[in-house]
Amino acid sequence: MTHFLFGNLAPDTNIVQDIALLGMRLILAYVFYHTAMEKWSDMDATINWFGNKEWGLGMPFPALNAYMAATTELVGAILLVIGLGSRTISLPLIFVMIIALVTVHMGNGWLAIGDSMHDPEIADRLSKAKDILKAHGDYAWLTAKGGFVILQNGVEFVIMYMVMLLAIVGTGPGRFSLDRLLHRVKTGAPK
Repeated sequence: MTHFLFGNLAPDTNIVQDIALLGMRLILAYVFYHTAMEKWSDMDATINWFGNKEWGLGMPFPALNAYMAATTELVGAILLVIGLGSRTISLPLIFVMIIALVTVHMGNGWLAIGDSMHDPEIADRLSKAKDILKAHGDYAWLTAKGGFVILQNGVEFVIMYMVMLLAIVGTGPGRFSLDRLLHRVKTGAPK
C-alpha cells in the first residue's frame, strides 16, 4: 500500500532530507546572525543587560558572557550557511540557547506571542492598547508594518531552535554543505 501511494514520488528520499537540513541551517543562520548583530551593534548595552540584576539577566562576568554569546552566534551563523563544522558549532549554539532559555524565557510560559484568542486578559490588554494608540497616535502608520501583539517571550522559539540544532548534530548538515564536499574530496567517495 505504501509503495502504491508513495512509490515513485520520491525515489531518492535523501534529497528531501538534504533540502530540509539546508533549510534548517539557513533558518538558524538567519536567526543567529540577527541576534549576534543586535548584540554587536551596541556591545556596551549588551554587557549592561547581561550583568544588571534589576532589569537584565544578572549574569556573572557579563562582558565575557556577552562577547562569547555574540561571537558564538555570529560564527555559528556563518558556519551553518556554508555547512562547515555544522555538528560541532551546533553544540555551543545549543548551550547559548540553554542559557537563553533559563535566563530569559523559562518564566514566561510556552508561547512567544500572547494568545489573545484563548486568554481574555491578553485580549483585553491588547484591545485597550489599540484604543490608546488610535486615540493618541497615528494608528495606520503604527500598524503599517504589522499588528501590535502582547509579547509573552516564552520558550516556544528557543525550544524549536534547539530541536533543529539537535537534528543537525544527529544527522549532519546534509549533502548541500562544505562538510560533505570535503568528505568526498578526502575519501574519494561518490556524490
